[in-house]
This record gives sequence, structure tokens and C-alpha cells, in this order.
Amino acid sequence: MTEIPEHLLKRSRERRSSIGQGDDTAEASGAPATTPATTAPAAASPAAASAGGGPPARTVASPPSPAEAPKPDPVHVAAAKRRRKIPFWAMATLSLMPVWGFMYVRSITESTEVAHGPIGDGAEVYNSCASCHGASGDGGVGYAFSGGSVLDTFPNIEDQIRFVYYGTEGYNSEGVDIYGSPDRPGGVHITGDQGVMPAFGTQLHEEEIVAVVCHERYTIAGADPTSDEWAEEFEAWCSAESPIYEGLGTGELQLTTSEQEMLGEVPFNPIGQAPIPGSSG
Repeated sequence: MTEIPEHLLKRSRERRSSIGQGDDTAEASGAPATTPATTAPAAASPAAASAGGGPPARTVASPPSPAEAPKPDPVHVAAAKRRRKIPFWAMATLSLMPVWGFMYVRSITESTEVAHGPIGDGAEVYNSCASCHGASGDGGVGYAFSGGSVLDTFPNIEDQIRFVYYGTEGYNSEGVDIYGSPDRPGGVHITGDQGVMPAFGTQLHEEEIVAVVCHERYTIAGADPTSDEWAEEFEAWCSAESPIYEGLGTGELQLTTSEQEMLGEVPFNPIGQAPIPGSSG
């Protein structure tokens, strides 16, 4: 058995005596016995730290929750962000591309030759005839003009102008049954058999009647103004320098003027005061 030194036993008795006295004092005063702190003191608030003169405590933000985290861009958006942008200096060049394209197309496109005089004017007047005779003169309610058909019916331009001027009603009132050539290839045209031709003498100016007839003969029917058959008629009635067309426009000539009332030396055959049967040439 080991012997404990006397001074150690004395020190142990003193320690137990002091602890017992502390417990008795705490119980007598009603205060709880103090225990060693096992937790770290709470961090001082920024206001307290500021009041104490020290620097404010830094607040560390907590990481965002999964619900608040930004969503990744879709594939096409990410690709667009990665794509190289058009340089600013190239924008001026690109803005001129439509103008360049327009000028290029104009340069390689053949310009449409615009007819002047009676034929050019007659193309516009013909819009009022297209509903019956077709936009291209292929026929409809009225007879066709294309393929030389109208030239077979009216070998002389005066006969066609006369029929347009007086119309079906005028020919019926005069008892004229055949308004075109009596020798027409494929058979004659009988007044009123193919619809009713309005009397345009009261609806159009006289030069407009000549213009639309010229358009029907030389543009739609295809008469050749340089041929021996049509050259004289074309120069007098349908050319850009036509003296008849000019005289009708100025009022110096009238379609119904008689031979004795003609002005100047214009080679003009009036259509007369009433419908007459068509001639064969």
C-alpha cells in the first residue's frame, strides 16, 4: 500500500472545503451556481460594434437556394450569344445591298418599248373592250380580234371604225345585216349574232375610237405596218405622225365629215352620217 504525503492530503482537504462553502453561499442567496461557459459568446451587432468604436461586423450573404439560382440559357440562346456580331463598319455596306440589287436587275432587264401615238393610246382605251373581247383579244361575249380575225372581218379600217362608232343598234336601225366584209373567210358576221356592240360614238372621243381600232388591228391582230398591204393605212391612221389622228384631236377633222367639208390635204375617208354595209377591200 502506497503512502500519500501529508502535504497533498492537506491541499485536497482545503479544495473540498472551499467548494462546499461556495455551494452553501449560492443556495443561501438563491442564485444558481455558475458553471463554466461551454458556448462562444454571441457576435456583437453592427450597431453595438459601432457604438463601441470598433469597425462594423461584416455580414456574409448566404448562398442562393436552388429555386433562386439562375436557369441556364437554352441551346439556341447560348449559340446566339457566342455568335460573332456584324462589325459596325459593315452595316453601311449591307444597307446598300437592296439598292444595288435593284440597279442590277434594271441593268439586265430589257426596257419595254412604249408605243406612242394612236396605238399606245388605244391600249389604254381597250380596257373598256376587254370584258367582251378578252384581255388579249381572244374573244368572249364578243368576237376575237387576235390571229388576224378582225382583219378578215374588216379589210378596210373605215368599216371597223364605223361599226365601233354606230354599234349594233345603229346598224339594225338602218337595216344593215352584214357589217363587215361580205367575202370574209370562214363566213360573214351578221349584225347582232354575237352579242350587242355598244355605240361608242356617244361614249368616246373620236380620236379615242381611232386609237382603240389601231390597237386592235396592229397590236392584237398583228397587222404588219411595214408590209405593202397595211403600210398606207398605218401611215394615214395609226402612226405616231398620223395626220388624221392629229386632226381629230385638234378638232380640225370629224369622223362624220363629208368629202366636201374636209380640211386641208389630209387623205381622209370619213365614215359618213350613217352605217353602211362593209366592203371587201
